[in-house]
Amino acid sequence: MDQVLSLPRAAAVPPPAVARRRIAAWLLVCCALVFIMIVVGGVTRLTRSGLSIVEWQPIAGTLPPLTQEAWETMFAKYRETPEYLKVNRGMGLDEFKGIFWWEYLHRLLGRTIGLVFLIPFVWFAVRRQIERSLLPRLIGIFCLGGIQGAIGWWMVKSGLVDTPRVSHVRLAVHLGMAFLIFAAMFWTALGLLAPDRPTRPGSKRAGLARFATGLAVWVYVMVLSGALVAGTRAGYAYNTFPLMDGHWVPPGLAELSPWWENLFHNLTTVQFNHRLIAWSLFFLVPILWWRSRAVDLTDAIRRPLNLLLAMLAVQIILGISTLMLQVPVALGAAHQGGALVLFALTLWSAHSLRYR
Repeated sequence: MDQVLSLPRAAAVPPPAVARRRIAAWLLVCCALVFIMIVVGGVTRLTRSGLSIVEWQPIAGTLPPLTQEAWETMFAKYRETPEYLKVNRGMGLDEFKGIFWWEYLHRLLGRTIGLVFLIPFVWFAVRRQIERSLLPRLIGIFCLGGIQGAIGWWMVKSGLVDTPRVSHVRLAVHLGMAFLIFAAMFWTALGLLAPDRPTRPGSKRAGLARFATGLAVWVYVMVLSGALVAGTRAGYAYNTFPLMDGHWVPPGLAELSPWWENLFHNLTTVQFNHRLIAWSLFFLVPILWWRSRAVDLTDAIRRPLNLLLAMLAVQIILGISTLMLQVPVALGAAHQGGALVLFALTLWSAHSLRYR
């Protein structure tokens, strides 16, 4: 009887494995919060709410205005900004509250993510459940989160000086950092959930892993180009597909000098480049999926590849719809969130192919 009763205890998962799963679950929760924040950030941008809060107060700004006097003070500060003077002159307090809440929610989510990351991290560290090799990576991710907050204010500040909108280059840096933080947490979680034995070098599967990793980098480049499209408001021009106002290659792609200025500041070039990257993914992702059919892979490894192919179709449809309908808020935010899902699936595919 004693031997029978001891069997479940002997078959229990070792504590280190339990800790790895718990840490992975915590990181995935943080990833989900970053996804929500990126979608809310898209809504904030599309509703032109990002410049409604003109101060950066990481601690004091946690609470919104609670009295009529506080609202009047906040609104008075906004009325001194270029956005109010040049775009929203005559806006009433109730209208101001409408844009304020989106920016407030965006900042509150940032603070929430910081706490959701920090508190469990301290708990895991105190209980010695974090492997020594993992500790520097988690500390680095937390530091990136702090830098991201500063980048966010650096971006907002650019729209409070002369022009009534934020710098599109700073917007790209801000969004790019959000995706990097997501990637660091997501890749770490995948490593904790799966064995980390690398695939044999030179094998077909190793080649697929390199292909998928390259795709993840290329999707990231597409995200940065999408941020430039959003920041220059290029999505409100050339609202036809597949041609750009009747042209496969529209005129005016290189009208700025020096030539590299066109990559960042020429809205025709910015939208053309974003389309070009999307077209390349339209071919590259199916090629990866098709090549994987010739390799002996488990169902668990094929799953992210199948989802990646399906998500590419969804994201392309969202992108075309957003463009042709002249960027409705809901579609624009969905397209931005879809980019993160597509990015996550490329990372998942690359990790599944890279490790056995």
